Amino acid sequence: MTGRIIETSADVEEGADYLERVCPRLAHARQLTGPLPLRRKPDGFAQLLSAIVSQQVSIASAAAIWGRMKAAGLTGPRKIMWASDDDLRAVGLSRQKIRYARALAEARIDFKGLRGKPDAEVVATLTEVPGIGVWTAEIYAMFSLGRADVFAPGDLALQEAARVLYDLPERPKDRELRAMAEAWSPWRSVAARLLWAYYRVDKQREGIR
Repeated sequence: MTGRIIETSADVEEGADYLERVCPRLAHARQLTGPLPLRRKPDGFAQLLSAIVSQQVSIASAAAIWGRMKAAGLTGPRKIMWASDDDLRAVGLSRQKIRYARALAEARIDFKGLRGKPDAEVVATLTEVPGIGVWTAEIYAMFSLGRADVFAPGDLALQEAARVLYDLPERPKDRELRAMAEAWSPWRSVAARLLWAYYRVDKQREGIR
């Protein structure tokens, strides 16, 4: 069972309405943020490869590298496997990211099949690939697969937003925030959108790109 899929902005608003009813603090956050973004993205190999490219570099650097990869046609699994290390270094990939890109290509993930898998199985499948951690897998499930009840408690912006909104003495750790998020089911992905939006309002800067 995949549960509810977020396809449109109306789905996001339905989830936000629910969260506003169940939690006064989330209702307060929504008043400050206004309408929440849909944030749907494509699914598939290229989306995960782009996530690997973006790791531990600035948004501008990631965009530049990804632009060179697209220009060179290096966004599909076969092209990654056929490319030499020199080809991949030339577009800006580090040795580690070359290894991760090749591992993703060799994993031969059934991306269409993932669309029908339960959330936990999606995360488990993706995190078997070197270079893809739980955060990346949860973000993929949330935005590329549109899962309505996935959360990413390892995200620092979500942790900081929860700290401020709930007046906590310190940032909740991954496990603590995951437990808090259970109260927001079955719309945890919308709660994440709301907390990211609240983070931007509070900090006046982006939480994720």
